[in-house]
Amino acid sequence: MISMKVGVIGTGAMGKNHARVYSELDSVELVGISDKDEKTGKEISGKHKCRYFRDYKKLLSRDIDAVSVCVPTSLHYEIGMEVIRHGKNLLIEKPLAENVKKAKELVEAAEKAGVVLAVGHIERFNPAVQELKKIIDSGKLGKVTSIIARRVGLFPPRIKDANVILDIAVHDIDVFRYLIGKEPQDIHASGGKALINDREDYADIFMKYNGTNGFIEVNWITPVKIRMLNVTGTKGYASLNYITQALRLHENVYEKTYDEFGDFVLRFGDSIEISVDVKKYEPLKAELQNFISAIRKGGKPLVTGEDGLEVLKIIERVMKSIEGG
Repeated sequence: MISMKVGVIGTGAMGKNHARVYSELDSVELVGISDKDEKTGKEISGKHKCRYFRDYKKLLSRDIDAVSVCVPTSLHYEIGMEVIRHGKNLLIEKPLAENVKKAKELVEAAEKAGVVLAVGHIERFNPAVQELKKIIDSGKLGKVTSIIARRVGLFPPRIKDANVILDIAVHDIDVFRYLIGKEPQDIHASGGKALINDREDYADIFMKYNGTNGFIEVNWITPVKIRMLNVTGTKGYASLNYITQALRLHENVYEKTYDEFGDFVLRFGDSIEISVDVKKYEPLKAELQNFISAIRKGGKPLVTGEDGLEVLKIIERVMKSIEGG
């Protein structure tokens, strides 16, 4: 198999891991990385035996097939468009852009140029999420009535250009779309600035999906890092831990009957708890493998530019609800 030549733009918290994973993949050659921080850039390039470019445009002028764009959100549009102009396939870390307008332009430009545009919504590749998707689609939980996510923890100082909704609620908004397979009809949200003056650092988001209710609690205030997802259906309940990749099911045990007065009742027995056997693996590795595979086969990645755009449309509605009180 011909080696796929790739590069990484931005070597911060995510970028350095993109470089690491690319260097570990079979039939993939990490040609170079780019970062304005010369010390960090040279350190990462030396570690993975590839070239360092302070100017990312010089990396794009090399013979490469694809790049990961792992820069701050405010730079996604500018750098993403430059990558597309160079005719390179690209994976942009979430969110796709800082607003819907720029995201739409990126999607349209990638389509016109005929390059693959993937978005780094990494939780889609969490093996527990993949297993839960299979369970929901199989009907094992029955009709899903509610899905609840809790993504809380302390403020990450490295995030300087995004609020808590754009930075981390974006994960669960995308996962909800994936698991439910629908866009929200109604959105009501409340949030504010508890510890940070210039950006929202907490929010509660309620969404209706034509018969399924979704709720997301997100903040940068809670002193404990929690990443949980719970799904309730007419036939059971699922609890997922994003961090440990643990997935548990509780199957309903009940019968429909009538009491001595002839009134309809449901008689519940003890629920059956099942620990789902999840084959654990690194989500980022699965994400980059999927990206490379889409390029090789001329197909679509699991998370497309269109997906990233739709998530931003939802976030825009969330922000309008918060700002409207």
